[in-house]
Amino acid sequence: MSQNGAVATNGVMLEELSSWPEEICRRELPSVLPRLLSMYQCSESWIEHIRILKIIVEMFLPHMNHLTLEETLFSQILPKTIQLFDGMICELTSEARELSSQNLEIQITIRNILQTMVQIIGSLTGCVHHVCATQESIILGNIHSLPSFILHIIKSTFVHCKNSESVYSGRLHLVSDLLQTLFKEAYSLQKQLMELLDMVCLGPSEDENSILTMVEVIHSLMDICSVISSMDKAFHANTWKFIIKQSLKHQSVIRSQLKHKEIISSLCEDILFSFHSCLQLAEQTTEPAAQDNADYRLFQKTLKLCRFFANSLLHYTKEFLPFLPDSCRTLHQLYLQIYSKFPPCLYTAKISKVQQEEIAGTFLVVLDPLLSQLLKSQSFVQTVLASKLDLPHELQLPQVLLLVVVVDKLPSQPEDVQTLWCTEDMTRMSILKAIFYNFGQFSGELSLPAHLQGVKGKGQAEVPVTLYQRICVHLCTFVASLHPTLFPELDAALLNAVLSTNMSTSLLAMDVWCFLARYGTAELGAHHVTLVAHLIKSCPGRCVQLTNLSVLLRRLFFFMAPAHQVEFIQKFSPREADNLHLWQYISFQALPADLRKQVTCEVTGVCTAQCRKWLSGSHTLAELDSLNTALSVLLTVCNSAGEALDSRQLTAVTEVVGQLWAFINVEQIISQPHVQQAFSLLLQLLAFFIQTVDLQLISQVVNVLTLVIKLEPPDHVSLAVLDFLSSLGKLYISQTLRDKVLPSLSCIVASLMVNRNWLLEQHTLEAFTQFAEGTKHEEIVSQCLGSEEIKNKVVSFLEKTESVGETEAATADNSGEQKTDTFWEPVAKVTLEEAKGSAFQPCTKRARQELLLEEEYRSAFQTATRALETTEALLKHSRAPAWLLSELGALQERIEKLKCCVLRG
Repeated sequence: MSQNGAVATNGVMLEELSSWPEEICRRELPSVLPRLLSMYQCSESWIEHIRILKIIVEMFLPHMNHLTLEETLFSQILPKTIQLFDGMICELTSEARELSSQNLEIQITIRNILQTMVQIIGSLTGCVHHVCATQESIILGNIHSLPSFILHIIKSTFVHCKNSESVYSGRLHLVSDLLQTLFKEAYSLQKQLMELLDMVCLGPSEDENSILTMVEVIHSLMDICSVISSMDKAFHANTWKFIIKQSLKHQSVIRSQLKHKEIISSLCEDILFSFHSCLQLAEQTTEPAAQDNADYRLFQKTLKLCRFFANSLLHYTKEFLPFLPDSCRTLHQLYLQIYSKFPPCLYTAKISKVQQEEIAGTFLVVLDPLLSQLLKSQSFVQTVLASKLDLPHELQLPQVLLLVVVVDKLPSQPEDVQTLWCTEDMTRMSILKAIFYNFGQFSGELSLPAHLQGVKGKGQAEVPVTLYQRICVHLCTFVASLHPTLFPELDAALLNAVLSTNMSTSLLAMDVWCFLARYGTAELGAHHVTLVAHLIKSCPGRCVQLTNLSVLLRRLFFFMAPAHQVEFIQKFSPREADNLHLWQYISFQALPADLRKQVTCEVTGVCTAQCRKWLSGSHTLAELDSLNTALSVLLTVCNSAGEALDSRQLTAVTEVVGQLWAFINVEQIISQPHVQQAFSLLLQLLAFFIQTVDLQLISQVVNVLTLVIKLEPPDHVSLAVLDFLSSLGKLYISQTLRDKVLPSLSCIVASLMVNRNWLLEQHTLEAFTQFAEGTKHEEIVSQCLGSEEIKNKVVSFLEKTESVGETEAATADNSGEQKTDTFWEPVAKVTLEEAKGSAFQPCTKRARQELLLEEEYRSAFQTATRALETTEALLKHSRAPAWLLSELGALQERIEKLKCCVLRG
């Protein structure tokens, strides 16, 4: 028979079959179905294919045995259906180039193809509906080819609809109605398929094919999500909801087969996309409180979508955490990207505080339990604390903020989790070391006046805190909860950070270390002071590390118990030459009064003897190092325990300073660092004793300073000169010396005032102000203001006015571009044996210093006095309220009680 004859015969048969009643269809099914399937396979006409498919689905499918559907039907028709559908997609893409309103033939062809595709999807929907209607619980093996083929068609349909603008170009309106119908039919088919799959149960004894089919279904739906994410947000969310539900439902049999990395990556991408959309909408919303604001309503919907995706990620991660080692970097980046868009980061979105709080309360709260789950993951720890993260500048602060959140959570975690985060190996840092390291990388954020939400005590208003304070407080809280076995890691991290060349990092470590000294035992504090003292003694030459250690020693010494201070003095006696330089870094104010007087006397004697030894020697530059050490210690004594010096000691010091000044050489001040140091120290000592220094010596000093300033000395020398000049305001200079000294002073001040170094200029203004406020020689003030430039600078300084600066955005950009090359190598390690300390009963901690208590008393009293003065001023200008008299009476009673307490004390 010819092809045309066969087609005609098939057409007659199909026409006849379409009129059969249900009873005949059921009876003739065994004989008719094979012929229909053969016709379906052999037919080359799309129209005939659709007719056959509709007849099979609508008339014969209801009478088939559901246990044999896969063999008798789905495996027979679905491969051919897919082939036909893909061919239609290709033809559409090809013919669409010729589509136009004038070319009716192409227009009709394309519309016919689209209508045929709609009918194919409708027939497949019928198949799925039948399976759902006839079975309560579906065995996937009986229909295993159905989900995969249907998902292929659904994805192809969505991709075509998504690309329709580019495929049909400017002629989309000619077929838009059918494309909308096609999308709706595919949407309906997927919804029906998800209902079917929801009825599937996979048990432990399920065959491998069924397991693989379910895994393929989940992965296919994930691919569909990436297609429809920008087309229908609700449909996109519902698809993800189904993916997570099925993954958790069948996790016992499919967990090892799922592509966890791809699922996590897709979820994180959707979270970030929704989050950025949310921020953009928040920036556009001018009135966030207006409920009728369309942008605001859209913002809230998008925010809920963020929360949904975050919850989905949370649930998935909770169940599959052991399978997510490859996803930890993605999860880490998710946190960093989100944190980077919130204050105090430089690149935060410009949205209102109300919307910030709304995002935090709706979306960010979900990320908190997610992080709690990840704490137990060794892979996540390895990722977050990696030694070579190489984060871009804008993610440095988010990294620290993430680590701070982690340290807040660690105290509630088991000891093994704490140990995991707090120890380090060759590939990763400890969390403490990571915080200190990254803290030094974002100088921009630290330099700006960023204030975060603060804390409020009982009955007190909330006080905003700086970024530095926030991080420091959280670190100290963590240190207070740290398990004793982790103290070696704490000591090592603190010491490495203190030795950092980055000032911010070093200061943060010092603050935390001082908290540890206050919070820990007295023995631990004494051990740390001894350790730092030994490090200072072994530090070669002058360097940043020595400066950092000296500041730390000075601060820690205040926390030592008196008994331990006595031990320290005995162990590091200033009488021994190699210990003397240590005492220039110790504040004698930290010692109790009796001990302070004793040590001051001993140290002063040793230092003056050292100076006399130099005076009686050969006066070589090589010996200046020991002289400078003695002068530096003397200056420390004067600044921190000057009141403890008796008249004999004061005379001895002033005499030796005067004798040493005779050996100052102006040319050597410019060329020799040791001479510069001696010169600066002598100036500071002279400033301290300015009231008792001979006026002739002052005249000589001023003459030398005039010569030195003309030679443009190093900045630290100029600063010492300024300290001396400011002290001259306390002096009354006799008429005989006035004409020699005062003109030189005005010349020195004028020279330094126009210095291009802004820091030196600022110190000059401060020194000049102090001199002007104290001096009785007012003529010098006007002489120093000789030029308009200097006069304007002084006026601006006194009025505290600022020059016109850059915009806030420009400031942020410039701050963000600053780079800090921080030297970060382990400079010291603290061994376990060193950190364990002694096991005997700890002695009493050092009591709080009386001087600090006295300052607090004075501050409180001054506050009360100012409040009463304000009340008094108000009474002069307005009538007193009725309640004031009774309140004053209550206040008077309280004052009487305080008097009694003072008398009893």
